[in-house]
Formats: sequence, structure tokens, C-alpha cells
Amino acid sequence: MKKWKIVIPALAIVLFFLWYAFRPDRLFINRSVDESFPAAKGSSPAQVLESGTFHSLLHPTSGTATIYALGDGSHLLRFTNFKTSNGPDVHVYMVAADSANDNASVERDGFIDLGVLKGNIGDQNYVLGSDVDLAKYRAVSLWCKRFSVNFGSASLTSDHASAQN
Repeated sequence: MKKWKIVIPALAIVLFFLWYAFRPDRLFINRSVDESFPAAKGSSPAQVLESGTFHSLLHPTSGTATIYALGDGSHLLRFTNFKTSNGPDVHVYMVAADSANDNASVERDGFIDLGVLKGNIGDQNYVLGSDVDLAKYRAVSLWCKRFSVNFGSASLTSDHASAQN
């Protein structure tokens, strides 16, 4: 009988840590975001520089990633019609490669972390720092830091950008 007094609390602790590590509840809970395009600051309207369509890697992912030059000279990465799986600790990375189609390319080629994914569904904006060299960082990755895996990615090209104008 004394054995169960130790086993049950120990099992509860182990189950809690497994739940925290894997967060299986996030597979069923969506976080929707609906950010509007920022109001124009400056004299010229926003201009599409590059764009790409998300494709699935580890998780189903869809939508468009577009980089805009704003009137004040800053740059903005915007996701539209975006959808992916929810997960623990998913970040938006700008990857220093033409594509981010696997885990190895993201880790090998380098990246800039734009922050935590705001939501797994909906339109959202990420400000690009002035240090982001758009000639070098040519892909967007949805990276799960907890498990070091790529949920989905989009290769950015100016070909897509001209088609959107």
C-alpha cells in the first residue's frame, strides 16, 4: 500500500512533464489572428518586393508570405490566407537560402528569428529589421524550436511579387 503512495504522485509528475513537452492539446486548439495591413506612413504607398507560397513540410501549411517596402523605408513580412498546425514554441524564421525545404538547410544556412508565430490561422505581420539583407534571406520557415523541425516554408521570389501587383 505504501508503494502506491509514491508511484501515483511520481506518475502524475511524469505525465505533467510529458504533456508540457509535447503539448498535444495544441493539435486541437487553433489560435486565429486577423491583423490588418499597417496604415501608410510616409509619402509613397507600400510596394511588394517578394512573395512566395507556403508549402507543407512536417505539418499541413498554406498561404502566402509577402515582403513589402513601406513608405517610411521599413520592410514588413505579411502572411495572408495563412494556415498551419498549432504547436509548441513555433517561430518565424527568415532563412539565408533560396529555400527551406528541410530541417538541415535551416540549421546549416542560418536564419533570423522574427519571433513567435502569432497564430496558426489568419493574416499577420512581422516587422523586418533594417539589418535583414533581402538578397541573402530568401525563404521563410515556420520552425518549432522545441523539437527542431520545420512545419512549413515559403521561398520568396520577385516573380510572385509582380504577379500580385
